[in-house]
Amino acid sequence: MSKLSQQACEACRADAPRVSEREQPSLLAELDNWQIVDKKGIPQLIKAYNFIDFANAIIFTNKVGELAEAAGHHPAILTEWGCVTVRWWTHKIKGLHKNDFIMAAKTDDIA
Repeated sequence: MSKLSQQACEACRADAPRVSEREQPSLLAELDNWQIVDKKGIPQLIKAYNFIDFANAIIFTNKVGELAEAAGHHPAILTEWGCVTVRWWTHKIKGLHKNDFIMAAKTDDIA
């Protein structure tokens, strides 16, 4: 369990500060195998989780969904046979906020 996963997300506004490119490497280092990708000019955290079958992938997907609902912060989730890909970013600021790193760490804890 990382320090990030023990933190709570803060309410995010459209004028909330993005995590700077300089801050990203240190936050990324606190996560397990997450990457930052650019999707249509928007940086996002992404990770794929492997499972033995579809049933376990769905169980994980539902747990991430419950986490997201509780925090009021929602990822993109692609569920396939034996694999779930999760992407976190903050829609309001069209980029990465510290909340995204917190939620990525919490996602790892679920896995």
